[in-house]
Amino acid sequence: MTDGDTLLSLYDAVLLDLDGTVYHGPRPIPGVAETIRDVRGRGAAVRFVTNNASKAPGDVAETLRAMEIDADVAEVSTSAQAGAKVVRQGLDENSIVLVVGAPALVAEVEALGLRAVRENREGVAAVVQGHWPETGWKHLAEAALAIRDGARWVACNVDATLPTERGLLPGNGSMVAALRTATGAEPVVAGKPAAPLLHAAAESAAADKPLVVGDRLDTDIAGGAAAGFDSLLVLTGVSTPAELLAAPPGQRPTYVAAELSALTGSAKDLLAGPQDGWRVHAEGDALVASSEGAEDAYTLLRALCDVAWESGISAVRAADDRAREALAGLGLTSTD
Repeated sequence: MTDGDTLLSLYDAVLLDLDGTVYHGPRPIPGVAETIRDVRGRGAAVRFVTNNASKAPGDVAETLRAMEIDADVAEVSTSAQAGAKVVRQGLDENSIVLVVGAPALVAEVEALGLRAVRENREGVAAVVQGHWPETGWKHLAEAALAIRDGARWVACNVDATLPTERGLLPGNGSMVAALRTATGAEPVVAGKPAAPLLHAAAESAAADKPLVVGDRLDTDIAGGAAAGFDSLLVLTGVSTPAELLAAPPGQRPTYVAAELSALTGSAKDLLAGPQDGWRVHAEGDALVASSEGAEDAYTLLRALCDVAWESGISAVRAADDRAREALAGLGLTSTD
């Protein structure tokens, strides 16, 4: 990596999370549509990667286009697709699969030559489970019987919650937890933070070196690590600077940025590490930050990450007013 390398010049595809990275609920994040057009213009493939298994790729693409974000069906990778692909492994054509999930998941299972059913019966070889607002006790009961009878169990994702306009609601992971309690079994997971969904997205883009981009350390960044891909954390969604400083090794991004537009900026400037204009050192139980002429808060955050991840210390203290203002801008409370 040289000083002149842009982030996009180092990667042949960008695997984008959606909610918190590309949009907030029904609203696109400002500047995202322009950035995605710029990414394509510079020759990198784009994939929209979602853990939500309830929508078909065409519906996801249509939602994005309604926000004036250019998106083709082939650019969408869902956990329903990944879940169906994982289920298909090791099964013969026309094998019976019990589906706990939306019609979109049923369609992905059947597209791979498998027979989708809703009730347990003789010959059920596998159970695949994805988010579906209609999931109820009867669906979980049928799945529990099949799993106890020896059917292989695949979960499209294990997100405990689902972000909505009304707030966080139970996600597929909550329903998975119910089956886990009822059966004592553990599913194979297809979606983030497991690797299959990201591997499938990279494969669909024919990418040799993709970059995972997301707003959540525990799904997007952890998924990138599990897949063996570099990652960029954008601070437009769920994960906070405080959580970033305390992130365990498997959830530490390669790059850190305020927003998606950083994709077209300097790669070296986005790495965690020492930063010109800031000094950070561990002192006692805190990271002490002092300004040496810099004011940008996100530059300070990258310097803090470098020392925090090395020392295991995540509390912060400002040594001067500029550092105190920068920490406040990041939502970090100085201990002084």
